[in-house]
Amino acid sequence: MSDTRFPVLIVGGGIVGLSASLFLSAHGVKSLVVERRSGTSTHPRARGLNRRTMELYRSIGIDEAVRAAGAALAPSFGIYQGSSLVEVVESHPRKEDKGTPLLPGAAYFSYLGPVEGARGTQDMIEPVLLSAVRDRGGAVQFSTECIGFDQGSDGVTATLSDRNTGSMTTVNAKYLIAADGANSPIRRILGVQTTGAGTLGHLLSVLFHADLSELVRGRKFSMCLVDQPAVKGLFTSINNHDRWIFHLSYDPRKNKVEDFSPEHCEKLLKLALGLSDIEIEIESILPWEPTVRVAEAFQHGRVFLAGDAAHQMPPWGGQGATTGIADVHNLAWKLAAVLHEQAAPTLLETYDAERLPIGRLVSDESGAASREDGLISLKKSIPSILALIRRLPRIAGYGYVYSSRAIDEDDTTPILHKIAGLLPSPAWALGLCGNAGSRAPHIWVQRNGLRISTLDLFTKNFVIMAGTQGKEWCHAVSSVATLLKVELDAYVVGRESKLVAPDGQWEYAAGISPKGAVLVRPDGFVAWRSWGMPSNAERKLGDVLKKVLGR
Repeated sequence: MSDTRFPVLIVGGGIVGLSASLFLSAHGVKSLVVERRSGTSTHPRARGLNRRTMELYRSIGIDEAVRAAGAALAPSFGIYQGSSLVEVVESHPRKEDKGTPLLPGAAYFSYLGPVEGARGTQDMIEPVLLSAVRDRGGAVQFSTECIGFDQGSDGVTATLSDRNTGSMTTVNAKYLIAADGANSPIRRILGVQTTGAGTLGHLLSVLFHADLSELVRGRKFSMCLVDQPAVKGLFTSINNHDRWIFHLSYDPRKNKVEDFSPEHCEKLLKLALGLSDIEIEIESILPWEPTVRVAEAFQHGRVFLAGDAAHQMPPWGGQGATTGIADVHNLAWKLAAVLHEQAAPTLLETYDAERLPIGRLVSDESGAASREDGLISLKKSIPSILALIRRLPRIAGYGYVYSSRAIDEDDTTPILHKIAGLLPSPAWALGLCGNAGSRAPHIWVQRNGLRISTLDLFTKNFVIMAGTQGKEWCHAVSSVATLLKVELDAYVVGRESKLVAPDGQWEYAAGISPKGAVLVRPDGFVAWRSWGMPSNAERKLGDVLKKVLGR
């Protein structure tokens, strides 16, 4: 490592840490990722990415590569239960393979964003992220452990150990992102306390090879819960052919992890499969505990917790990795703004204000989806169904609104329109209706003859998106950008504008009049909404930006 100074040091080279590096690179910020393992994940772990995560990957141009990496898992749908896998699968008729189906609920959410969610396990996705990190100038060091650090008024000094040679290196960074997992050493060094329900059960994740292609042909599944006296656990599909995981439940009061040798696990797998003569090869057996545990704070001076280091939750609903990716996307533009001296360091305090409530919410919701033994609950009672309905927005990556000093909630919307906005609608329920603190609305527009999403405009700079009669906003933006030395783009949306769309479509989606506009942050969230054109537009826009940037 020739350079020992980096703007940002990222401890943890899993899916969250690699994503953090990519988001920082998109803002022109260099980073170093260090990972104690010798390479990317060899265990499948997370199995899908929601719509919002794929929007984020689209913003940096890797969504298609990520989707292709998980293509083998894409046809896996359906969560079933029974006494064995054979009993469950054979109870379903074979269906003709008609290509990759949409994710459940995709048709309902399709008009809300430009991309669908994707399937794919971490061992499939992380190599794609690693390649992209290196292509974009990010530095990654495997077999490297952060064994200690000090932080001061000017930055963080970290001591790194090469796990192969034992040699030590000192790295200086302005900021440190701890994406080092559920048992985060960085969190432990900081002495951060956690809250939550704690451990919900004890499981062994058994990754194995068995040719089940004929069994599942035409009746592929995502998960299958098996309950019988001798064995209980959950099968999850990996490639719909010969690679599978069985989450085996055990009672630590009766058995130790050491009791589950490969030979013993093979016998249990045959029982759970309902196949006594199948050939099984066990690749790994990893103990893990479905847990709800959330750090009391995510920011600690110049150190920021993200992903499992910040919030640990059961995987039922696919919220773990996706919430961590949203964490670092939220943090990346703020670090960039401070490092580029466009914002005050106080902007970084909004990371806690915006992401901590979300971390707590999805962790609690994921915990509530667990049985008493930590496995996924498939109860069909009315309360369980209602709980699932409430969770659906978060499962898709939506359903929350930020509130912090980086959001200006001053709203000039007339009272009648505010009342109309209270009427239930999908956009309102999902927090996508253009109000301050929400993810900016998506509509399809034409720009220079190309069809793009409005979300494609929110990647690096602040953006003003005005209605059909909002040309004056462009003049205000030019003056404010020059005065504050901030990159600020402006667009008018309409039939005769640079962004071509039917007149009124953007106004309806964003909740503004034809002369109104929304100010969108680089992370795609609305910082401020103005119903119309204020008489002092330049001053008001300048004041809002200074507030958002902490200046």
